[in-house]
Amino acid sequence: MVDSKQSNNSVASTADDPSRASRIWLVVILTVLVLVADLWSKAWAWETLRDAPAITVIEGWFYYEFGFNTGSAFSLLRDASWARMAFIGVTLVAVLYMARMAMTLPTRWVSAFVAVALVCGGALGNLHDRLVRIREIRGEERYGVVDFIKVHYGEDRIWPTFNIADIALVVGVGLLLVFLTRHGDALDPKQEGEEDDADDEDADDEDADDEDADDDDSVDDAADKAPVAAKDADDSVDDAADKAPVAAKDADDSDKRASEDADTASV
Repeated sequence: MVDSKQSNNSVASTADDPSRASRIWLVVILTVLVLVADLWSKAWAWETLRDAPAITVIEGWFYYEFGFNTGSAFSLLRDASWARMAFIGVTLVAVLYMARMAMTLPTRWVSAFVAVALVCGGALGNLHDRLVRIREIRGEERYGVVDFIKVHYGEDRIWPTFNIADIALVVGVGLLLVFLTRHGDALDPKQEGEEDDADDEDADDEDADDEDADDDDSVDDAADKAPVAAKDADDSVDDAADKAPVAAKDADDSDKRASEDADTASV
């Protein structure tokens, strides 16, 4: 009974979850918004900050300053000739994986879909620059990503220049890690199936135990009733034995009366 109630509650919970289509639209809209914001801000930095002095936003803390990153985050591998194609390949794989997650994640957790959208938007924004943005560096044309946000977080401590796509990627990955920590089992349908099978087996075991208990109760009841039935049988036999002499005496009396009647008739 308990298992059937839990099953009904599970079905009701699934029926109440948002539709897959609504979550996909959420991912698409957020991805487009992040991508548009990133590309617009990079275009502004390209036209305004390139070959121009930095713009102070908060003195000593926050500046807009042009940067052109030919490597990965924090300018790693910026001089490696193979880095650009490697980054493009990794980005495409990441976006495809995020798309697969959007098609398979349980729809009840909106944070997971927001994370997917942020990662996709940020990855596509930087991918755009690696595909089309070119600048001459030391007499050589190089592909790279436009960065323009510079933050000072202490005396003579400067965080590497970044952009809106980088912000979206960091926040998206952070949300995704939180989701995986709390609901990582949701990504493993096989494990969920095994858990369901285990629950079914437990329910079957409980039913079997209940049946065994009923059988034991029946045996106990029969054992309890057996002495009573035996006693009743003994009492019946005793009653029959007690009544037998009386019946025999009645039969003799009947024979005597019959004989007397016969003698009377003869006289």
